[in-house]
Amino acid sequence: MECKGFKSSQDTIEICEVTPQMWGNKGKSRGRVIRTKLPGNVSYTNLTLRRGLTISMTLWNWLDSVQNGNWANQKRDGSLTIYNQGAEPQFRLEFKRAWPVSYMISDLNVGGNELEIEEVEVTVEELKRVSVV
Repeated sequence: MECKGFKSSQDTIEICEVTPQMWGNKGKSRGRVIRTKLPGNVSYTNLTLRRGLTISMTLWNWLDSVQNGNWANQKRDGSLTIYNQGAEPQFRLEFKRAWPVSYMISDLNVGGNELEIEEVEVTVEELKRVSVV
């Protein structure tokens, strides 16, 4: 029903070097400081996946396996595809090696007629946008 948290960011590494270049008043000073920025590690935010609560235990069992120490075997790949009204794909994001870090069910209200929501937050190791054409 709902996905949020698709964000990729990259750290910046700043390097400060002293060069033999002449600089300063009348160009008589040696050792000019040069700052250079380089791309660092890429990181991705956790994804939050939401759906209506069902009798399925799949998401809970996935989290339970991770919490019981079997996380290395629980990594999953997936994707989010958005379609237009003609059922043609318009946008696609793929994520790799995801595993759950939290699970939540919306607050229960026996007097209301609202749909109960099941939510799982997953961490991902890779996120990329791919062409749908």
